[in-house]
Amino acid sequence: METKLAYQAVEEVEADALAVVLFENEADPAELKFASSWLEGLRACGEFSGKSDELVVLHQPQGIKAKRFVAVGGGKKENSDLRRATAAAVRALKQKGVKKLAWWLNGGDPEAAAEGAMIGNFEPDQYKTANQGKSLEEFCAIAAGNGREFDLAFERGRVLAQAQNFARSLVNEPANRLTPLILADRAGAMAAEAGLEFEMLDQDRMRQLGMGSLLGVAQGSAEPPALIIVRYKPEAAPKTGDHLGLVGKGVTFDTGGVSIKPADGMEKMKYDMAGGAAVLGAMQAIAKLKPAIPVTAFVPAVENMVGGRAQRPGDIVKSLNGKTVEVLNTDAEGRLILIDAITYAQRQGCTHLVDAATLTGAIVVALGHVNAGAFTNNEALLAKVMAAARAEGEKIWHMPLDDEYKDLLKSAFADLANIGGRWGGAISAAWFLREFVGDTPWVHLDIAGTAWLDDAKPYMAKGPTGIGVRTFARLALNW
Repeated sequence: METKLAYQAVEEVEADALAVVLFENEADPAELKFASSWLEGLRACGEFSGKSDELVVLHQPQGIKAKRFVAVGGGKKENSDLRRATAAAVRALKQKGVKKLAWWLNGGDPEAAAEGAMIGNFEPDQYKTANQGKSLEEFCAIAAGNGREFDLAFERGRVLAQAQNFARSLVNEPANRLTPLILADRAGAMAAEAGLEFEMLDQDRMRQLGMGSLLGVAQGSAEPPALIIVRYKPEAAPKTGDHLGLVGKGVTFDTGGVSIKPADGMEKMKYDMAGGAAVLGAMQAIAKLKPAIPVTAFVPAVENMVGGRAQRPGDIVKSLNGKTVEVLNTDAEGRLILIDAITYAQRQGCTHLVDAATLTGAIVVALGHVNAGAFTNNEALLAKVMAAARAEGEKIWHMPLDDEYKDLLKSAFADLANIGGRWGGAISAAWFLREFVGDTPWVHLDIAGTAWLDDAKPYMAKGPTGIGVRTFARLALNW
């Protein structure tokens, strides 16, 4: 889809449809005089009130060149989400045959409009051979006057949405088409195109280094593991010694191992690498947006399979930092691969760490499918992450990490166990990671409930959401 920003009068816009967000608690703009009586009638009869996800179409409007005029509900203006409104309109209108959509910003944020349009246009149907969903061909945001700030904001939104859709496309790949090594190939191709440094540690190198925790998870699969590393270095020397490390869980398929998952829903376990996809998507955006600090992404990529060589409950592994772990449940594998990646990130000079992982079902019990859970050992870093998430419209909720929860991980036979029992499962999983972080400022995002949609929403297709991409890129930009 082509996206562009144009400066012209509403009446002069030529498109299949001209759309604008209208609100519950605000009068319609004077510029819409060509549709004022129509809108008044709709509001009077209750057919359109401006509530979120409402959409009405006026065909062949008089006084403008667009073939249709579309009013999109934005809810109450103070709570309005322009990304969601734009995405919902794109998804609805492309099904009505609209190919060229003009979007009158009316003072709205061009970045959010660009993001919403591209996110809404994404469909996870690349493997369908027929009856593919319709797609928008052109999205043109319309603004008054001419301003460099608008141009920059629109381009930033386009870059972020493109990166988010890149992450979604990775998550959407079935496990037979995205093994750990293929994920490494895709990351390498992205890095080469974006001008980033790429490195991959193979199984032999990880064994030499002593990544026993990561390799223990991988040993049951015929597909070899990989530790994917993508580096961004700013053109100018950074003003501080800060180095941001992004760590993403990359389990390309998760059977649960010997502690096998139920068959129902296991097909979705291709999305267990959504954290890894998010940090790779963020790196694609970071390469183009060029923040002032160095950023390095680490994606431990494995398959967690059942087989004659698979890790067993009761096995004890030695991690890269030297601590030993008793594996009580092989389905708690994400934390086992993350700890070796975190230690390696520290050894590579990262001074601040943020990880993203589809880590626990417990976070879904706690927060449902609305918020990701955030855990930290450093309130200042968490504040930066939360500010970035708010700016990008991604919902994150701060979860506790009190010292008392650490006791859940006690083991009689190793330094700690990899699970902490039934209660507080998301918290004990985060505490497990914290045991390997030390004093490095760190934030852990458990995105298990927010990385995948079981059903399509008005504003997003069923499947991968790409959560985390925009937050991580904004975090680096705002540093």
